[in-house]
Amino acid sequence: MEFRHLVQQARTHSLRRTPGTGRRLAGGQSPTALFITCADSRIVTTAITGAEPGNLFELRTAGNVIPAYDPDSASGEIATIEFAIVQLGVSEVVVCGHSHCGAVAALHSDRAALDHLPNMRRWLASHAGFSPCAEPDRALRAEGQRHVLAQLAALHDYPFVRERVDSGAVRLHGWFYDIESGEVLAHRADLFQPL
Repeated sequence: MEFRHLVQQARTHSLRRTPGTGRRLAGGQSPTALFITCADSRIVTTAITGAEPGNLFELRTAGNVIPAYDPDSASGEIATIEFAIVQLGVSEVVVCGHSHCGAVAALHSDRAALDHLPNMRRWLASHAGFSPCAEPDRALRAEGQRHVLAQLAALHDYPFVRERVDSGAVRLHGWFYDIESGEVLAHRADLFQPL
């Protein structure tokens, strides 16, 4: 798709909205879920979930990495999660990984391959819990699913998340999107299964 197509869509966006949508959205937000996923351009959250404007509060990072909680950090990721949970009161949090993820591939390979991307290398190097694999699957499905679980564990370590999970006010969900098939799997009963 060419950029000019994106520009044309932006020019006509307001014409495609139903009457009252703008007023409803301008009145504030009350999203159903915080959706944490990869910044990968092949992940289109509204196509996967069918969400309408206002349904999802999104956080997209390289490799859907959730940094370790640090109360002294000024991390945009931590601030976004805090705002969604504490201020907006979302009750559902989805961490959605995907197949063919470049960040997951980098976590399982020689990080020297990222020498030309020093910030990416530091971001991934600060992410604990992974070591190189001898022979990862080309699609990195198993590795990506383990990565989702590691991110859920990191998220659960946030005090304001853990408190709300323990009280039943928030539920955490691990999803995995397969780029080739379009299938979405959810982590239940210690394995990823179709939704």
